[in-house]
Amino acid sequence: MSNLISILGAGESGVGSAILAQKEGFDVWVSDYGQIKPQYKAELEKYGIAYEEGGHDVEKILSSVKIVKSPGIADTVPILKQAADQNIQIEGEIEFAAAYTNAVLIGITGTNGKTTTTLLTHHLLQKAGLKVGLAGNVGYSFAKQVAEENHEYYVLELSSFQLDGMHTVRLDYAVLLNITPDHLDRYDSFQGYIESKFRINNHQTSAQKFIYCADDEVIKNQLKNHITEAQLIPFTYDGGPLEEGAWVADNQINIKLNKPKTEFNMAVNQLTIAGKHNTYNSMAASIIANSLLIRKESIRESLSDFKNVEHRLEYVAKVKGINFINDSKATNVNAAWYALESVEDPIIWIAGGVDKGNDYESLSPLVKEKVRIIVCLGVNNMKLHQAFRKDVDMMINANSAEEAVRIAYSLGEKGETVLLSPACASFDLFENYQDRGNQFKRAVRGL
Repeated sequence: MSNLISILGAGESGVGSAILAQKEGFDVWVSDYGQIKPQYKAELEKYGIAYEEGGHDVEKILSSVKIVKSPGIADTVPILKQAADQNIQIEGEIEFAAAYTNAVLIGITGTNGKTTTTLLTHHLLQKAGLKVGLAGNVGYSFAKQVAEENHEYYVLELSSFQLDGMHTVRLDYAVLLNITPDHLDRYDSFQGYIESKFRINNHQTSAQKFIYCADDEVIKNQLKNHITEAQLIPFTYDGGPLEEGAWVADNQINIKLNKPKTEFNMAVNQLTIAGKHNTYNSMAASIIANSLLIRKESIRESLSDFKNVEHRLEYVAKVKGINFINDSKATNVNAAWYALESVEDPIIWIAGGVDKGNDYESLSPLVKEKVRIIVCLGVNNMKLHQAFRKDVDMMINANSAEEAVRIAYSLGEKGETVLLSPACASFDLFENYQDRGNQFKRAVRGL
């Protein structure tokens, strides 16, 4: 009988899955429809793992006992449809790796804030001296860490695509931060995307915790018909005090848990990450840290010395009295809303890119109130112009990060902030959001 596992996609998660599959005694075949990056090729060769690039050996892949696919590959690609028709098991890296570890699994999802919350949770656990891995949509491959490290905890950032590849995983802690329309190019409907996010709570038992934002209307509505055995622990900004959960009162975060019984509080202005959305992120991470009975002093210290992720409301420089902020990671409308909401100064807003079925209506009040000029950074800016031309003094198109920065700087006035917060994907002019953010920062420093 075949003992072949085929790994589709040879990026971070694919190569990590291949290393774990080899360690667990499978025959491994890695197949990438595109070109494999040199560092991943080198890794496959180091472990003596067979691979192909630039196409798929369909016959070989369809002789597998299991296919582990990278999250970027849609279930609708022909080879996966053929495999499904032949009842070959198809799963994602998280599902595959979780079967080979007994570590405590902490999963974090949401349309926005998941990277910050994941990094913050990891920081809280690591600073408390726990053996903790960081994986999923951030950090190094979960599967590779399971193969080679001996972590007792994993903090996993989970995108909806990663959740779609999870079928049996039970997370000890599942965090759902928020749900707003996103990736509607990959889901049939918004409801399909909502259900994908709620998969984070699938299979949880009464011993496990589902931590969610009670202020999010979409989550609240979905919970009315959602059945789970997990302990429900809400967090809210204004909705406290709670019997159990987290809330803000008198500018202080308050946490109260019943199992284990513990209470915690901390002034909001002591958090290193500003903005209401980051208070939510801090509450979610603090619920986990308190539940693990990490010392309160350690939690407070970690929350007050945490440095946020690059490209997320990242302060770049002040040039002739004009501030520049890089929020390239804001690839959807809701993320851009948080950015606009958190900037106090008048704004010159650099926005645009690949539209993912965006509805800009929710941004209009903030744009009217705070934004003077919009610089559109994308190949097709028509939708942005239609949405905001009545809300601002001026809209100008730019074809590169350098041009956008130059325009914004030449029109900017002392005391204003130039904010790159695109609300769109980056793939028209850039490799990814990191490339877009780095080009923006280079251009700013070039001033």
